[in-house]
Amino acid sequence: MYEHVEKLADEIKKGVASIEGVEAKLWQPETLPQEVLGKMGAPPKTDVPIMTPNELPEADGLLLGFPTRFGLMAAQFKAFLDATRGLWCTHALAGKPAGIFYSTGSEGGGQQTTPLTSITQLVHHGMIFVPIGYSA
Repeated sequence: MYEHVEKLADEIKKGVASIEGVEAKLWQPETLPQEVLGKMGAPPKTDVPIMTPNELPEADGLLLGFPTRFGLMAAQFKAFLDATRGLWCTHALAGKPAGIFYSTGSEGGGQQTTPLTSITQLVHHGMIFVPIGYSA
């Protein structure tokens, strides 16, 4: 909502695009109506296209980014993934490599628990979790 994750995604996209033969696309989910976003004081959306869960199977692999709230993925992103039930029923995402990245407000803002609580979303779909790695 406040573009923190989008800035991370832009940098990740640059890294992915540096690999020959690999194309990266940015998409953003939206689960809240414009009226609610306005009441929350959300800034205007950028030009990154809005996606629906049904577009997820088009990707060869996924890197999902979201903000952290209390050591969990933010409710908006959880609602987006909750809307993937139809994909789960048809195994549409099974076997796809998938990784996650997230933005926290501080070092103690859920950086350790967010991946642990988010991987279950990928596993239930049968996706192959691929961590993006850690370096100091």
